[in-house]
Amino acid sequence: MAPPTRSVPPTIPTGAPRRLPTTLALGFAAFMAMTAVAPAQAPGSDTVIAKVNGVEIRQSDLNLAEEDIGRDMPANDEAGKRDYLVNYLTDMLLIAKAAEAKKIPDSVEFKQRLAFIRNKALMETVLGQESKAAVTEPALRKIYDDATKTMTREQEVRARHILFRVNDPNDQAASKAAEDKVKQTIERIKKGEDFGTLATALTEDPAGKQDGGDLGYFTRDQMVPEFAEVAFSLEKGQISGPVRTAFGWHVLKVEDKRTREPPPFEQVRGQIEQFASRKAQVDLVTKLRADAKVERLDKPAEPKK
Repeated sequence: MAPPTRSVPPTIPTGAPRRLPTTLALGFAAFMAMTAVAPAQAPGSDTVIAKVNGVEIRQSDLNLAEEDIGRDMPANDEAGKRDYLVNYLTDMLLIAKAAEAKKIPDSVEFKQRLAFIRNKALMETVLGQESKAAVTEPALRKIYDDATKTMTREQEVRARHILFRVNDPNDQAASKAAEDKVKQTIERIKKGEDFGTLATALTEDPAGKQDGGDLGYFTRDQMVPEFAEVAFSLEKGQISGPVRTAFGWHVLKVEDKRTREPPPFEQVRGQIEQFASRKAQVDLVTKLRADAKVERLDKPAEPKK
C-alpha cells in the first residue's frame, strides 16, 4: 500500500527568511515563497489513466497526488513514478469506499476535517491567484527600478595581499619578526618578482595560498579599518608598505578599482518574482485581517494593532 497522505505545511510559513543579494536593497528577505500550486490541466489532455471498480483515475488526479506526496516518493524513472501514483490513488479509492461503508462521512470528526481541507484548498487557490496577478513584467520592472534608485554606488577595490601572522598581539618579538618578513617581501616585489607567485609561496593566509592572495572585489566596510584605509588610498597597480592589523603584518597590491553597479535585472529576476508574489499574498491577508473581527476566547483581548 502507498504511504498515507503527508501533512502539508501552512501556505504562509513562518521562520527564518531567506538571505538574498544585498545589492538589491529591498525587503525581499522578509518574505518566503508559498507552496507551489499545480497548474491547471490543459483542456483535452485530462485522459483517463485507470479505473477502480468503475471509478476513473485521470491525469489531473495523478497531478494532484504528485503535488501531495511527490517529495515522499521513492526515486524512480517516469514510468515507475506513474505506477506509484496510480497505486496510491487506487488504494485511496478502495479505502475511501470502505470508509463510506462504515458511515465515516457522517461523523462529526470527518465533517470537521473535510471543512478544514476545503478551506485550505480555497486559501491556496486564492493566494496562488494573487501571486500570479502580481508577477507581471511591468510590476517586476518597477520593483527593480525602485530598488536600484536607492542603491549607493559604492566604490570597490580588488586587491591581493600577503600576510605574516602575529598570533599574540602583545608579543613584540613575534610582531617585529613578521614586520621584517613583510619588508623583505616588499623588496623582492620591487625587484620584479611576481606578487601572486610570492603570495602563493609565502602568505600565512590559507586561502591566499590557493589563489595568489587574491581577495576579489570588496567594499570599504568589508575589511578591517586599517586594511581598508590603505587599500582605498592606493591606485590601481600600486603596492603598499607594511600594514599592521589584528591578524598580523600585510603587504597588498591593488589590482582594480570600480564603482559597484546594480546587478542586471535578469540576474535577480527570480528574487523579484518571489518578493512580488509573497508581498501580494501578505498584503491580501493583512487587508482581510484588518477588516475582520477576530476574537480570541482563550486569553485576554489585546488592543487592535
